[in-house]
Amino acid sequence: MYIIRMKNCAFFARHGVHEEEERLGQRFYVDAELAVEPGRALEEDSIEETVDYGVAFTVIEKIVTGKRRFLIEALALEVGKALCKRFPQIKRASITIRKPNAPVPGVLDHVEVTIDWPQ
Repeated sequence: MYIIRMKNCAFFARHGVHEEEERLGQRFYVDAELAVEPGRALEEDSIEETVDYGVAFTVIEKIVTGKRRFLIEALALEVGKALCKRFPQIKRASITIRKPNAPVPGVLDHVEVTIDWPQ
């Protein structure tokens, strides 16, 4: 098993419960930690046998910039499921989504959730 980490993938999207969040949108940051079964990929130096992180990025981008979600937890779960479906060699996907401008009555750096799939 080996780990691929994609850190701070940034996307502009419109997720959240409040109407203003949909209207104004904001930047979201995604980390993906992927536990990958090596198969022959490492021995054969084969991109076809591993997770192409360029393709993985576009899978994440399509979901995050697509359909609005009220919960970033639901968004993270959808990303994890989609990556595991696209790349069966991923045995576990840990997806973290950060929302810097969460509507809270105070000052904070960001709200962050992490979902592991499969659970």
